Amino acid sequence: MLQELIHRFELGEGARWVRRLAALLALLALPWWYDTREFRNFNTAEAMEAAQLARNLARGEGFTTRSIRPFSLHLVEQQQGLEAGLAGAPHPDLVTPPLYPVLLAGLMKGLPFDHNPEAMLWRYQPEVLIALWNQLLFFATLWLVFRIAQRLFDTEVGVVSVALLAASDVLWRFTTSGLSTVLAMFLVTAVAWVVVRVSESERAPEPSRRRAVQWAALGGLLIGLAGLTRYTLLALLIPWILLPWCFGARHKLMVGLVGVLVAAGVVAPWILRNQHLSGAPFGVTGYAVYQDTEPWPGERLERSVAPDSPRVEVGYLVRKVLQGALRVTREDVPRMGGNWLGGFLLAGLILRFRNPTVSRLRAFVILAFIVFFVAQAAGRTHLSDDSPVINSENLMILIAPLVVVFGAGLLSVLLDQLDFPIPEMRHALTILLVGVAAAPLLLTLLLPAGNPIAYPPYYPRWIAANARLLEPDELMMSDIPWAVAWYGDRPCVWTPTDANESFYALNDRQKRVAAIYLTQRTTDARFLTDIYHGGDDDWGRFMFRVLVDRELPTGFPLTHAWQRYLPDQFFLADRPRWLEPSPADAAP
Repeated sequence: MLQELIHRFELGEGARWVRRLAALLALLALPWWYDTREFRNFNTAEAMEAAQLARNLARGEGFTTRSIRPFSLHLVEQQQGLEAGLAGAPHPDLVTPPLYPVLLAGLMKGLPFDHNPEAMLWRYQPEVLIALWNQLLFFATLWLVFRIAQRLFDTEVGVVSVALLAASDVLWRFTTSGLSTVLAMFLVTAVAWVVVRVSESERAPEPSRRRAVQWAALGGLLIGLAGLTRYTLLALLIPWILLPWCFGARHKLMVGLVGVLVAAGVVAPWILRNQHLSGAPFGVTGYAVYQDTEPWPGERLERSVAPDSPRVEVGYLVRKVLQGALRVTREDVPRMGGNWLGGFLLAGLILRFRNPTVSRLRAFVILAFIVFFVAQAAGRTHLSDDSPVINSENLMILIAPLVVVFGAGLLSVLLDQLDFPIPEMRHALTILLVGVAAAPLLLTLLLPAGNPIAYPPYYPRWIAANARLLEPDELMMSDIPWAVAWYGDRPCVWTPTDANESFYALNDRQKRVAAIYLTQRTTDARFLTDIYHGGDDDWGRFMFRVLVDRELPTGFPLTHAWQRYLPDQFFLADRPRWLEPSPADAAP
């Protein structure tokens, strides 16, 4: 009896379960190791805006934001009138798609989130919980990848695919970033799973029309949900429609039509909401194609109080797309595999396979690659410059799991063609490849642990302390409004394009500004280019005059500067609020 049990664990079914348990423990240990050493507080505007939206939703305040863009105010005022501005109800968010904040709001309702940055030591507890949630989504994506690879190839390809993805330093950085990238990646992978099932159902001896409709409806639902995570992911409808026609599917018209109708039904209420509030179906995000062009460089459009007409000539748009395509080709595509292995993994898409389902999924990945490539090049904004690679505009990373599956399939085909003297050499080569892919992650984890605070410019305790000098209904102005909204829980408008007319347009027509908070995003500006030649109304010149010349523009309503953060950061208020008891400390 004992010998039989030992035999099972050494050579039989028990040995397989021991290996699976060891792999599972290794996967569970990896996030603990990574979070302990490499976790940093949020350092992207998108992550903080989604988090503060989720908190507002969890508190029953609706889809309203405390991080306010002047251009968003302009759109709402044009559509709803001046009474819909800051003086009225809380400002509706017109930047972030709703699905990710809604899921985070549910998380905040179910878990004990502690929204008090001033009590934190090194890590902000809500951001740690959000990172753990994203890592659970990452594991769900790995499970889907394994199922796809195992179904189309074999178990070995599935294991190698999961190992390559789990060893990617770039993907782990996304899990702790607070961005919706991991959710979007899961939904794109789920759409690929539906493509596989649709293909298999059509190749069945007796194809079921009802089953095809069910899978098409699920595919449309997933594409619609993906579009409510990133608007650009609605471009997946293009490969969804084209695939059945390219492969001569029996129910091609029905599959494409059902998918499109279901996806449209999912996103239509949100688009109608944006159209009603702002006159733009995708809100501020719909103008991304105009941003980062010569008429609207960098952040200029979003910080404009009343732009004449946010339109751009075709020549400027073409130039932007070509420059964006060059950046994507040079930077984002090679990073899909985490290092130089990205080129090898992409080669897996070139290989032709006999299995029609594999060929169909391969065509889906290639078409998705093309539409994402164009969308990323055309929709690039200042967010890609603020945080290269780790940003919501990086669409190439969303199809990385599917590219890895075909890369692992290519590796399996190549290894099958080699005549190894001993079978163990095949496993050794596979382990070597995974080791090369894991090198950036391993080296990162072996380095001494870095500072978990994303400073400069984000120091949560400072931001919260500054914001809480204001009453909850008072308005702050800052170059990091998303951080003031998330850490300080106060309404904050982004510094407009100038410190003169635009400032007074907001202060006099919308709502009185009680304080201005400028960080290294402004204080680290280049002296000659951004300050000396920036114009008298530029915020860099404004700050320089206050610090060096000790003077304010005549009649400027904010006259008291706090010396606590100088010269790195700059806080200007209507009165010396730091000498008064904080509103947050007042008895209820």
